[in-house]
Amino acid sequence: MSTLDSILRELDETFLVEQITKKHDEARIQYPLKSITVENDTAFDDLIADYYNYHFTKCISSGGELSRAEAAGRAKEIIIKEYRRKNLDKLNAYADGKTGTNGGMRTILDIIMESLKEEAVERHIRDVIDRYIQPSSYEEQVAIVKDILKKIGREAPYIDYDNPERYARNYEELIRALVAHIRNQSTIFRRL
Repeated sequence: MSTLDSILRELDETFLVEQITKKHDEARIQYPLKSITVENDTAFDDLIADYYNYHFTKCISSGGELSRAEAAGRAKEIIIKEYRRKNLDKLNAYADGKTGTNGGMRTILDIIMESLKEEAVERHIRDVIDRYIQPSSYEEQVAIVKDILKKIGREAPYIDYDNPERYARNYEELIRALVAHIRNQSTIFRRL
């Protein structure tokens, strides 16, 4: 099996689900949530800290727990980032948690889980690429670019197929683009 094939196997959508994302989804559904609302800001902070620690110990650290302040702080960073993406702020998150609006605390915990899951996938991708291609080895980078160019074929007129060295320092981007392209194709074929 070529280096590229090994990388693609470990970055395959099915592999990622089985090895990484599934345990995050299962941890989320196993967390007991008694209500989609909390009484006040302190209860909001307590719940997100407890959930973050639960998820962290179950899926990331295999038992090592964070302090309440660390867990709450990390959870708030995730929540604030997501709410900002929606052009909202922290106060909107607290309001959603207290009123049940927009899914209430269920959605807040989902936001935390999705972020932790995305981080785990990203760490896995970086690890796979670095395990198969040494970041400081120009020769390995050129070799993987040659393999990528062979795999995609000579269909794109804007690619300089005769000079893979030109793309060697961008090998990680090319691998990610190839993986995304393969996923898009498989999605299309699954729908047919």
